[in-house]
Amino acid sequence: MPPETNPQSTVTATKQEAPPAEVPENAILAPVSEEEAEILHASIRAGSVAQVVVAVVAVLFLIYTLKLVLVTTLTATLLAFMIEPLVSLLCRIHVPRAGGALIGVLLMLGLAFGLSYFFYSRAVDFATELPKYSGKIRQTLGKVRSQTDKLEASTKSVMGQDSKKPPVAVEVQSSPRLSNIMSEGASTLTETVLAVSFIPFLVFFMLTWKEHVHSSTVKLFPKEHRMMAYRTVSRITAMIRTFITGNVTVGIVNAIVSTLVFWALGIPYFYFVGVISGFVSLVPYLGVFLALLPPLAGGLGVMNKTAVLIVFATVVGLHIVTMNVLYPKIVGKRLRLNPLAVTLSLLFWAWIWGGMGLILAVPIVGATKVICDYVDSLRGVGEWLGE
Repeated sequence: MPPETNPQSTVTATKQEAPPAEVPENAILAPVSEEEAEILHASIRAGSVAQVVVAVVAVLFLIYTLKLVLVTTLTATLLAFMIEPLVSLLCRIHVPRAGGALIGVLLMLGLAFGLSYFFYSRAVDFATELPKYSGKIRQTLGKVRSQTDKLEASTKSVMGQDSKKPPVAVEVQSSPRLSNIMSEGASTLTETVLAVSFIPFLVFFMLTWKEHVHSSTVKLFPKEHRMMAYRTVSRITAMIRTFITGNVTVGIVNAIVSTLVFWALGIPYFYFVGVISGFVSLVPYLGVFLALLPPLAGGLGVMNKTAVLIVFATVVGLHIVTMNVLYPKIVGKRLRLNPLAVTLSLLFWAWIWGGMGLILAVPIVGATKVICDYVDSLRGVGEWLGE
């Protein structure tokens, strides 16, 4: 007699799922071919490079777009570092820090207004006395023009003229309207004046809230990185102080030499023209041309050809000695930057920000080197920027 079967157990057994088929081990751990691995690594590298390029382009766009804000902020920072020793001295004699900062900013504004008034009055005097020297200026320009005409005529006689040369097409374009030029210039001037008006307030608050900003900046980082952030900020501060001290020292040396030479040549206001020429000569590349303007303008009608040559030799010689001897020894060694990095930074920031980029390039690249020295992944860049 066949055994009885339980219908419920039969149904249950039917409903149970069959055990999953085992996947062969070879299907899961199948080795990837070398060609596929190379393609995968190449795609990863291409994606990383693309991300870096996009990030660099975005940063450059922001730097260029925020030019006015960044230049104003960095200029105020340098001025605050220049006034900080005076504020610290006033704090030692129990003057409140806010009061010392206010005194420093007022002295800075007074010096700026004094220089502006002096230059304005000198420009008025120059415009008044210009007719006296107009004949001499015309005579000098006439000699230069005659020599230029002779050189052009001799060049044509040597090279000859091609009578079969096709005519040059001339395109007539309408000149821009004076109203458009004035409106564009007025908008630029308004933006500049507005930015400059913020500088005294920024300097005052930077001096007043110095300790708060320093500690708050360090607290922005995680606790395990705060010590490194503190050292980085302290070293950047020391670097900027060194940069300012070195520039002031070199500028004083240039100003003393220039003042003595201009005094010997009998240039009016030699004591002021020498100081301006000596400090303006510190501007990289453009400094040598800017330093020539004050003595040449002040000595117009007073100097002869020999005196003009002496002025040229003095200004150009001081600029060469300053940029190649004094500046590297006094400023370069303390900042520990190699000349190639400094030159490339000057070129880059002059392209981005113009003339102000030349002034701010060295402290920016110095701060960049300090940051790279304290970040493991960027230490190679810091070593490249260094000596």
